[in-house]
Amino acid sequence: MGSAKNKSSSARAARIEEMRRAERARERRNRILTIAASVVVVAGLVVGGVVLVQSQSDDSDTAASDAKSTGKFVTGADGVKTWEGDLARNHVTKAVSYPVEPPVGGDHHQVWMNCNGDVYTEEIPNVNAVHSLEHGAVWVTYTSKAAEDDVDALAAKVRKTPYTLMSPDEKQKDPIVLTAWGHQRTVTGADDPNVDKFFEKYVQGEQTPEPGAACTGGLSK
Repeated sequence: MGSAKNKSSSARAARIEEMRRAERARERRNRILTIAASVVVVAGLVVGGVVLVQSQSDDSDTAASDAKSTGKFVTGADGVKTWEGDLARNHVTKAVSYPVEPPVGGDHHQVWMNCNGDVYTEEIPNVNAVHSLEHGAVWVTYTSKAAEDDVDALAAKVRKTPYTLMSPDEKQKDPIVLTAWGHQRTVTGADDPNVDKFFEKYVQGEQTPEPGAACTGGLSK
């Protein structure tokens, strides 16, 4: 009798151990399958993300090529020229040919020129300055024909005015030009009353496509 019980117990223990081995084997297989599936999913997400980013980049560059700023200037009674038409706002990595100098808007680079009262003594890239205009900045530009005293006085005004920037631009026709997004005017000098009027109306004015956007943390030359 005792021998039969011992054999039964041994057989049960063997079956239990066999079941445990089978369960451990299943767990190992499940872990391997889970890890393999996770790798496939992650790889798919990475590849899909790369394709999506590339596609968006290609779309952006294509849009930049196709979406031209169309329209013309209309001069108001106050002497301010307003761009009537479409101003594209795509972020691009390529050069942009603007219809006016300095430009009043259009496609531009992703990084803006710092415009927290920044005064640049060398010409700056239009594609970055246009992004500053999109943020609501007023851009003061001048040529070598502008009087030195006027340049100094305008620079002092810019330095104390957030959302403004200033730089030379020998490509423009007039000695001193004030530019905001979609708006522009020439002034005779730093003491021209239209300087203050332009600043008051267009620094973070109603024309701003992205009011409150940063004028720091961008490109500084």
